[in-house]
Amino acid sequence: MTVSDFAHAVTPWVRPRGQRARTVAYEIKRHGAGALPTLQPNVLFNTRVRTTSNSAPASLMSVLVTGGAGYIGSHMVHALVDSGESVVVLDNLSTGFKWAIPRGVALVIGETGDEALVSRLIAEREVSAIIHFAASIVVPDSVSDPLGYYRNNTVNSRALIECAVRGGVRQFIFSSTAAVYGNPAKVPVSEDDAVTPMSPYGSSKLMTEIMLRDAGVAHGIDYVILRYFNVAGADPKLRTGQSTKGATHLIKVAVETALGKRAKMDVFGTDYPTPDGTCIRDYIHVADLVRAHSDALTYLRAGGRSATLNCGYGHGFSVLEVIDTVKRISGVDFRVDRAGRRAGDPAQIVAQSDRARELLGWQPQFDDLATIVTHALAWERKLGTLQN
Repeated sequence: MTVSDFAHAVTPWVRPRGQRARTVAYEIKRHGAGALPTLQPNVLFNTRVRTTSNSAPASLMSVLVTGGAGYIGSHMVHALVDSGESVVVLDNLSTGFKWAIPRGVALVIGETGDEALVSRLIAEREVSAIIHFAASIVVPDSVSDPLGYYRNNTVNSRALIECAVRGGVRQFIFSSTAAVYGNPAKVPVSEDDAVTPMSPYGSSKLMTEIMLRDAGVAHGIDYVILRYFNVAGADPKLRTGQSTKGATHLIKVAVETALGKRAKMDVFGTDYPTPDGTCIRDYIHVADLVRAHSDALTYLRAGGRSATLNCGYGHGFSVLEVIDTVKRISGVDFRVDRAGRRAGDPAQIVAQSDRARELLGWQPQFDDLATIVTHALAWERKLGTLQN
């Protein structure tokens, strides 16, 4: 059996029709002698399909969500399912979790850089739009492993974009970052300001932005690039949240410390040119960020022109202000140590996001640090009861 034959053979199982309250699952992890000899390990399907009464009709064109088992991606998948979309997730599960994906959604374990796999998914699942989250995101790690970041964030994204072009996908939403601005000359920073990334992470994302713009001009892909700032919080319904072990997100680290999962936390740098000497960031609730992606998809489907947009609230909080808020909301006065600066951290970055509000009609619902912290704490308490 060839890879192509295999893909066609499993299609009825990946895309069940007319079934209710029934679980259809298969896992291809081990193969007997001579089975699928040409199928490489990173092409293996590990797909779970569970159909429920509220699953999207199989006849719908699908949205491919890369990194859909991760923090932001899983929130996106839930939002798409809530709105009746047909969704397929591609994730290598390096930082994602199977349980974070809602029932009725197909999970394919693999890499965005695997062009054979991605091309097959686009064709078999009739993908009409791609929302691309999959990436490595830790700034200090990118400084110590720049080539790894360029491979995962830039090279793999190039492959994904090429598959979209070949497969006729015309709508592409890219998860970019405020790190492309580096240490901006003014705050808040607008989309028209200079892009001067300070880290390989920021550079890897900027390179992808450039490739996507060029592909849009050459091949007719309509795209929205969302440059978002510091994402935090959790699904208000507590269906998913930030779950990666060893995460470096400030609010995640602070709530873990408040709940005794860490003995202490460090503040990296107290000598920045800010009022209290610590970095200032624009913290955006993950649910509002996902809403921006949903609005972007609606915008593109209505014929909107390609755009690059900031996603933030337009005001920031210092590291010490965030820690004080976590202490107040949790009622725990946990230990905080001061440490030196981390490589690649700008002093202050806050979004000017008027363009996203005007162009997409984006209306944030959770622009409140206390609410973000409350949801993050609630998720962290629930997380201890979940298993991968």
